[in-house]
Amino acid sequence: MEPSRYAAGELYLSVVYDEERWRILWQKREIALRLMVIISRAGIDSITYGSVARGDVHPLSDVEVFIPRPVNPILVEALVEREAGGWVRREMVQATPGYVPKAYIYIDDYTTISFPLLEMLRQEWVFYEIAGKLTLEDVLEKKRTPGMNKELKAIIPTPEGHSEFPADREPEAAARLIGVDPRDLRSRISVLKRRRLHGKTGVFRKLVLSEGESFSSVLASLIDENPWLKRRMSR
Repeated sequence: MEPSRYAAGELYLSVVYDEERWRILWQKREIALRLMVIISRAGIDSITYGSVARGDVHPLSDVEVFIPRPVNPILVEALVEREAGGWVRREMVQATPGYVPKAYIYIDDYTTISFPLLEMLRQEWVFYEIAGKLTLEDVLEKKRTPGMNKELKAIIPTPEGHSEFPADREPEAAARLIGVDPRDLRSRISVLKRRRLHGKTGVFRKLVLSEGESFSSVLASLIDENPWLKRRMSR
């Protein structure tokens, strides 16, 4: 990788992928595609996001498929059991006390299908836009998308690999290239920096479901004890 100069004067890197990195990317894309097709056959839209959508993968990169609206958890579980070989665990994750709870079904330690258990707010959805997302059609066409990774680097796909630069130094340029509101990008950068400063993972609550538990029962208990979610449900 040889450093070049970004147009606004900031240092960026032009990254050229070797054959192994392209192989890893398309291998992980195939995993995402298989799950997205399974979900699509049930009439459910999904996206894949993060490094698999951008292209800046490594061997331990997660393959994350997300259904952007609440769906029947039992239906998704049945699809996974019948067509994806089952799961290794199920988790309910909530980033903050007022944030939408999400169901995570782990196909293996690096592959998940997730979906919100309540309707998402706009500021919750924008996370996926900032990270970079692709639809099933995009994946079939082998598209790649710009986005920001957890290291606060804007990743811009190129035919040879990608270009990257610090999004926190040039948030306006990063937002423009990713295609999001600069205010949303700045807010996301601020959240990630606070987590780094305080050594937090960004997860308020994570519950691993037991064999007999359902996402619906866990959600009902969560709403019953959480005043933020109660107010959200009443709205």
